[in-house]
Amino acid sequence: MSWGTELWDQFDNLDKHTQWGIDFLERYAKFVKERLEIEQNYAKQLRNLVKKYCPKRSKDEEPRFTSCLSFYSILNELNDYAGQREVVAEEMGHKVYGELMRYSQDLKAERKHHLQEGRKAQQYLDQCWKQMDNSKKKFERECKEAEKSQLGYERLDNDINATKSEVEKAKSQYYLRTHMADESKNEYAAQLQNFNAEQCKHFNNAIPHIFKNLQAMDERRTIKLGETYRSFAEVERRVVPIISKCLEGMVTAAKAVDERRDSSIVVESFKSGFEPPGDFPFEDFSQNLSRTSSDGTISATPKGERERDTGGPGLRPDPKHSMGKAKNKLWLFGKKPKAPSLEDFSHLPPEQRRKKLQQRIDELSKELQKEVDQRDALNKMKDVYEKNPQMGDPSSLQPKISETMCNMEKLRSEIHKNESWLSEVEGKQSSRGDRRHSADNHHHTPPGRESPEGSYTDDTNQEHQRTPHQRSSSPPQQPGAPNLDPHEFDDEFDDDDPLPVVGHCKALYSFDGQNEGTLVMKEDEVLYIIEEDKGDGWTRARKQGGEEGYIPTSYVDITMEKNSKGAVTYI
Repeated sequence: MSWGTELWDQFDNLDKHTQWGIDFLERYAKFVKERLEIEQNYAKQLRNLVKKYCPKRSKDEEPRFTSCLSFYSILNELNDYAGQREVVAEEMGHKVYGELMRYSQDLKAERKHHLQEGRKAQQYLDQCWKQMDNSKKKFERECKEAEKSQLGYERLDNDINATKSEVEKAKSQYYLRTHMADESKNEYAAQLQNFNAEQCKHFNNAIPHIFKNLQAMDERRTIKLGETYRSFAEVERRVVPIISKCLEGMVTAAKAVDERRDSSIVVESFKSGFEPPGDFPFEDFSQNLSRTSSDGTISATPKGERERDTGGPGLRPDPKHSMGKAKNKLWLFGKKPKAPSLEDFSHLPPEQRRKKLQQRIDELSKELQKEVDQRDALNKMKDVYEKNPQMGDPSSLQPKISETMCNMEKLRSEIHKNESWLSEVEGKQSSRGDRRHSADNHHHTPPGRESPEGSYTDDTNQEHQRTPHQRSSSPPQQPGAPNLDPHEFDDEFDDDDPLPVVGHCKALYSFDGQNEGTLVMKEDEVLYIIEEDKGDGWTRARKQGGEEGYIPTSYVDITMEKNSKGAVTYI
């Protein structure tokens, strides 16, 4: 249905309608703008939320629990989801809102042009009508004047008293007015004919053409609205597959939670590698009491046998020094030893120490590989410079190559040092495992005692002695200095109740004890054993005067007490 034929007289209403159409389009554009602002704010809030709950610690300190990793995966998926909301906002701003605003400006310009043409056509028709109306009014006036002059001429012509000159004058006036009326008539007829032609042209050609253009413009506006409605939905539809993947990723992360794996990580993270403390030994304080033959079985042991069990009459243990306050040493249930941070991680429990050392070795190995790659690259570049001197001076690379080689040597030294510590830890753990296995086979739980690092070891040794033929003219090579925590050493030796005696030894060689925590001894000197060698070549001993410290195991001939696993007997 055409506006030109049906609405030929509705110019003002069409003017209002087209203005309403543009206003409606801009209202929809405003709606889209507010919607994309909501999407932008939503995405921003989601990203802030993810940032708030993301771990702020370094990668090494991040928990490895599956529940935590799944939560972080959900945060990553939510961050990707926020990114898709930003895509929606961007697409809406570019393909919908921006397009609508540009189209609105074009519509305004086109509507203005068409309405101006319509107004010009209407103004021209009004001008033609005004000219025709003026000629009509002039023709009417001239006719009235001619009619008036005709009446005057006839009145004078019939008047016998009128002179001939008066009659002639009235007659000439009558002819003049009649002639002027005829000219006005002809002009009016021409103007009327012209107006009718212009009016026909206006309503049959100009106005229909203008209204047709306005109709086409309005229909294009309607089509554009439909397209932007579709684009509005398509923008959302295009991100649905990616959003679905984000949600699937969240579901997958939820399924990855493994409670058993988390429990095993707790064990791996906090396992110390220490042995559980053993039974407390029975300390028989009645050995010094004189008993009759009827006083039971405690004093039934012959004196000579007791002397042999304790290493002879010259090695009478001091009851004050043999009473150990074990509950203060078992820090799992009492006070915990101090643990300053040391380079070899000896302040850590064995299992944690092993993990830290292995981690450091891996990091140093990666750094060493980087240095090796850099050295190889520099050597290749040096070869190229030697073959093509115009490309560069080979000697300019030598300082960098030397620096790289120096770094490699330092890293290799560090790796070797840490591998030695790691071998020491793994050897001790293997030794403890073997002793624990042996103790399980004999159905005996050994008493717990504290090692220099604060660990607990088991005593399952039977009585053993170093044979005299092991002694030579020169002392054997000393083991590496014992790895001691100085604070822990002070705590243990300042205790009012030292560790119990588990055996005695005789010095085969003199030892100067220059290292901190070691004990000076002279050749043939007899000492009490209060802690066995744990595999590092050092034995903890006490002099008869009460001084304690570590001595090289290979420097002494050791005799362990038979009853060190049960009651401590005093002579």
